[in-house]
Amino acid sequence: MAKFELKLPKMGESVAEATITTWLKEVGDTIELDDAVVEIATDKVDSEVPSEVEGVLVEKLFDVDDVVQVGQTIAIIETEGDIDSSTTTVTTSTDKEEETDEVAQIEQEVEAITETVTNASTDFSEGSRFYSPLVKNIASEEGIGLQELEAVQGTGKDGRVTKNDILQYVEDRKAGKGAVAKEEVKQEVKKQDVPVKKEAPKAAPVVASGEDEIIEMTRMGKLIAHHMVESVQTSAHVQSFIEADVTNIWNWRKKVKDEFKRREGENITFTPIFMEAIAKTLKDFPLMNISVADDKIIKKKNINLGMAAALPDGNLIVPVIKNADQLNLVGMTKAVNDLANRARLNQLKPDDIQGGTYTVTNVGTFGSIMGTPIINQPQVGILALGAIRKVPAVIETPEGDFIGIRYKMFLSHSYDHRVVNGALGGQFVQRVKDYLEAFDPNREF
Repeated sequence: MAKFELKLPKMGESVAEATITTWLKEVGDTIELDDAVVEIATDKVDSEVPSEVEGVLVEKLFDVDDVVQVGQTIAIIETEGDIDSSTTTVTTSTDKEEETDEVAQIEQEVEAITETVTNASTDFSEGSRFYSPLVKNIASEEGIGLQELEAVQGTGKDGRVTKNDILQYVEDRKAGKGAVAKEEVKQEVKKQDVPVKKEAPKAAPVVASGEDEIIEMTRMGKLIAHHMVESVQTSAHVQSFIEADVTNIWNWRKKVKDEFKRREGENITFTPIFMEAIAKTLKDFPLMNISVADDKIIKKKNINLGMAAALPDGNLIVPVIKNADQLNLVGMTKAVNDLANRARLNQLKPDDIQGGTYTVTNVGTFGSIMGTPIINQPQVGILALGAIRKVPAVIETPEGDFIGIRYKMFLSHSYDHRVVNGALGGQFVQRVKDYLEAFDPNREF
């Protein structure tokens, strides 16, 4: 018999903890592979934690309403036999006679560096993905640091690194890819020396009078408040504003919405049209599609647009449209409607809120003409769409200028001034405006 530690997996970017809401299995229950064991809730989404092994639940380490950190063990499952004990020590035998002197030297250097990393007790729970105990054991045995492990391509559910993935990586590493691994391990060693941030001073206490009503913040409200403050403390927020004439878009949507609904079975709103323009702009300005890690910039390959959506309890969530630049207008409309509908029904999955590279929020939904949104970490930009208003405007024509009625809206661009300067931030929102104003009123969908 062996005991398996079921840990709280990584639930998405910037999510560090979750609350136990319901235990789906009790002590003594038999558990099959991928059976849901417990329900959890974060500030972004509610989800279930599945079992990675078959066995019997022998211990629950947390109660309902307890807050658990990512990577903490939440339950113990007893399994038949050893948990793949034969693979906890990876076979490293190679034909030394076939190795070149250069590869042998590289491996010696890697061993020296990885010994330092191992002695520093790498915490794999700090990674962006969940790793099983077996995978972490193999990584530790082979001297693979966190940063190097993060680069391993996972073939398991939600991109999880499986036993076969880590074993294949180790085999490739032995076959001559040690130079890359060595550099990544060096970065991991360097990471150990990063100083810990000091805690911000606490605000002065607020005193309530006898007639005031005291309302306890919800769990999600507390987490959202924490993430918002953390974002402001992390990024140097700067805003740029611009007004766009969307008369052509307004008239086109009014003309085609009934036919669109009949043919596609979907209501077309302004949001997918705006998202299409923003995805094009991100393709034009790839340095807005980035994240910051310490003193390094991570340039994202995919354009994954987050769209703020309202939940039934009034809170907001940010589901993500993956590879948004590859969708036509019909595909974008279906993606927007699907995510918005599932957000309202509390049916979003963890994967639906992960991987965003840029966020859009429609403050115009609430009647606001503009806003100064807070960046959704670890991204570097967020665009607020203001309400569309019918306003008098100067119209330039070859015959001269005249006053006419136009549909206009404000675009508010918040960006991280640590890595995005005013020129880039301003040019980005200007390009979005250009795409919106150049919309073809005779376009087919």
